[in-house]
Amino acid sequence: MENQELTNKEREIADDKLITGAFEQLLQIYIDSPHRKKVDIITKAFNFARQAHKGVRRLSGEPYIMHPIAVARIACEEMGLGSTSISAALLHDVVEDTDYTVEDIENIFGSKIAMIVDGLTKISGGIFGDKASAQAENFKKLLLTMSDDIRVILIKICDRLHNMRTLQSQAPNKQYKIAGETLYIYAPLANRLGLNKIKTELEDLSFRYEHPDKYEDIRKKLSLSEEERNKLFADFTAPIRESLDSMGIQYEIKARVKSPYSIWNKMQNKHVTFDEIYDILAVRIIFTPQVRANEIYECFNIYVALSKIYKSHPDRLRDWLNHPKANGYQALHVTLMSKQGRWIEVQIRSDRMNEIAEQGFAAHWKYKEGDQPHEDEGELNDWLRTIKEILDDPQPDAMDFLDAIKLNLFASEIFVFTPKGEVKTMPANCTVLDFAFQIHTFLGSHCIGAKVNHKLVPLSHKLKSGDQVEVLTSKSQHVQPSWITFASTAKAKAKIQAILRRDNRELQKKGEDTLKQWLEKNETELTTSVVEKLCEFHEIQKAEDFFLALGERTILLGEKDLNELHGKSQKSGAETSGWRKFVPFLGKGKKKEENPQTKKLVVGKDFNKKKPCIISEKSIGMYIIPTCCHAIPGDDILGYIDNKNQIELHQRACPVANRLKSSFGNRILDAKWDMHKVLFFDATIQIRGIDRKGMLHDISDVITEKLDVNIHRVTISADDGIYDGKIEIRVHDRAEVQEIVDALKQIEDMQEVIQI
Repeated sequence: MENQELTNKEREIADDKLITGAFEQLLQIYIDSPHRKKVDIITKAFNFARQAHKGVRRLSGEPYIMHPIAVARIACEEMGLGSTSISAALLHDVVEDTDYTVEDIENIFGSKIAMIVDGLTKISGGIFGDKASAQAENFKKLLLTMSDDIRVILIKICDRLHNMRTLQSQAPNKQYKIAGETLYIYAPLANRLGLNKIKTELEDLSFRYEHPDKYEDIRKKLSLSEEERNKLFADFTAPIRESLDSMGIQYEIKARVKSPYSIWNKMQNKHVTFDEIYDILAVRIIFTPQVRANEIYECFNIYVALSKIYKSHPDRLRDWLNHPKANGYQALHVTLMSKQGRWIEVQIRSDRMNEIAEQGFAAHWKYKEGDQPHEDEGELNDWLRTIKEILDDPQPDAMDFLDAIKLNLFASEIFVFTPKGEVKTMPANCTVLDFAFQIHTFLGSHCIGAKVNHKLVPLSHKLKSGDQVEVLTSKSQHVQPSWITFASTAKAKAKIQAILRRDNRELQKKGEDTLKQWLEKNETELTTSVVEKLCEFHEIQKAEDFFLALGERTILLGEKDLNELHGKSQKSGAETSGWRKFVPFLGKGKKKEENPQTKKLVVGKDFNKKKPCIISEKSIGMYIIPTCCHAIPGDDILGYIDNKNQIELHQRACPVANRLKSSFGNRILDAKWDMHKVLFFDATIQIRGIDRKGMLHDISDVITEKLDVNIHRVTISADDGIYDGKIEIRVHDRAEVQEIVDALKQIEDMQEVIQI
């Protein structure tokens, strides 16, 4: 007993030393920063948080207070935030995890810190109802507070970054949930706020936990090609250094290597291998301007000097100097042809531009006396206003809400002019309708078209940078449901949906009354399960959409509906609503047979969510495999508990799964394959190449003769000597598909081979 007490005492001393050391480091970083030195408030916040979290440990085993210290350090060191943010970061979990209230924080630390802490505190109770998880609700609260003070979201991003850095202590299902949510919401948010360095790290950490093997593979390849890259960088920059030195410019040149996530993303989107990616290396020139007011002019001077050394790509000059990105980013991007025959992008920016590129709005969100922000964040304020408008008219569905917010987060920008010559920043691929809603809701809802550069165009016309747009309206025009298909901005979509919802409420009420009367006539009571059954029968996901269809009379209830309700439906078990269910089959060339174990697994109260679902030949029939991503053995997968408590299997990179991780993270499960090349799965390969005699023979020879794989279907069409085709095959796993892809690439005149 005495030894035990001694051990506890020793542990307490070691903890105190660790905590004190971490806080002293934080304080030193703050003292070395350019902020006004408010050490007292930070120390007070630390002592309060330390006492509040006393005795509590994280999953990793370290004292809990180490997390708030780490978050505060990121806010100070990596974002350049001041004492208010550091204090709020130290206190960010106090209200959520202890008995202290927001009022307590306000009484001790004042209203500003209390408001930020309140914005960071998770809420209980539902905005979206009990079917949605809390993520979207908490994110909504975060955004509401953020529109009053941007520091709320900045600290939340610091908190998320530290959680991602320490994610290894979490169970795999939690890792997928947190990583998916990070990739779907927090990385785009960091990007939108100009936090480029943090955005890249969040993406890489998410990638590392969701696809560990692929992450490691790319990391190794980057390491192996490092020497070659260093030589290319040295040879390419030598004449540039000589030129800049002769101009008397104070500068530094850095190599920017594409991150593993960016490389993987490009490999997926462009369907290329690692060796086929040529922009892994970029060059960054950061200079100190001789006259601060002339920094844009000096950027172009450097560009002129570079174009005398190397040939520049005419279509790849990006001027973010005169028109900064909406997140404040400024630089001049130019792509030059190196002596080795490789295009290399060069980014030219001043030291001030570089700080904003690294830290975004955090870099110039410096507070004056009285905590008043500078008023020069016009683009940010416009964006916050858009967010606020979406929040003022909330989406009823958690996933719709997250999608509406996310729409504008990753958008690249174009510049459009009003008839009076005012510049408006809009997302790329936006339409006339988006522009109309951006200016005013009335303009948008009554828009009939526009004059773009004095030419008449329809609502769906896509705008380009430099267009001058005059919106045309009519009082007789009303919002149409079809508008949602060509609106691309979050604001336009949110407004259209809000107006349509108002118009639809009456029709839904009419539809609900129609259903009630029909059920009464057939002596059946209106219950949730009755509505769910009818929705499933008509392949409609939401009850509101079903009522609307009844109100619009696009669905007429009849005998088949009655049979469905009374279990007399002739509909086969495999033919279900929503996603088509996929059943693997046994044996080469055999008729499709269902796996003997076809009874679906239903998740009960005692189900252990922390244990992975093992997918074997015996158990695969118990799970649902939707066709949105069509996971096959070898894919990184996860499980999702649907509304019927059955488990769907998705690829971890599936767009549907990404939305599910962000909105319903508490229903995500770990899943692993344990297959032994017995079952066959459908896979599709897309091919493109130069048409010639015998090409089809060569393709079938490679697949059936050399690799002994079953071809299910081939469709090929040729036009002007170029052919396009799809090959549907039956394989055991993803490795077999890759083997086929690699073999097809060796065929003469084959240009592209893509796994779908």
